[in-house]
Amino acid sequence: MRHHPAGVVVITADVGGRPVGLTATSFTSVSLHPPLVSFYVADSSTTWPTLRRAGVFGVQLLGAGQEDVATRFASRGADRFAPPTVWSPGPDGVPLLDGAVAHLVCARHDARMVGDHWLVIGEVTHTLVLADPRPPLLYHRGGFTTVASREAEHHRER
Repeated sequence: MRHHPAGVVVITADVGGRPVGLTATSFTSVSLHPPLVSFYVADSSTTWPTLRRAGVFGVQLLGAGQEDVATRFASRGADRFAPPTVWSPGPDGVPLLDGAVAHLVCARHDARMVGDHWLVIGEVTHTLVLADPRPPLLYHRGGFTTVASREAEHHRER
């Protein structure tokens, strides 16, 4: 699967007054009516036992230049919400990370084990899309990358 680029998101939630989060590269749209999205998380994740208790979660769509955020939320044992992470509570108390290109707040619709991962489906209840021209952060071939915009490609061709 390392040959297939995937968008990078950070999943966040408030569980018992404590922010929790993890990086995911398996995020996708499931349905428009109702608005459903999904992500997968490994059963071996040390964050999942806490995150799975949340009935509401946030999806932070990361943009170019946010490799450090993606790495921090993928690291074991790190205090992911400590500085330099900047965040604030959003709808339903969901932690929203500053600098994300967009935020979705979702009510958990379903979660089930599929192979060695949990498939988590959320119904989008709130969206915040920022006027941010950055391209999305991608994970491809074991590292972070991004896509060039058509405008940037046009300028290089000149």
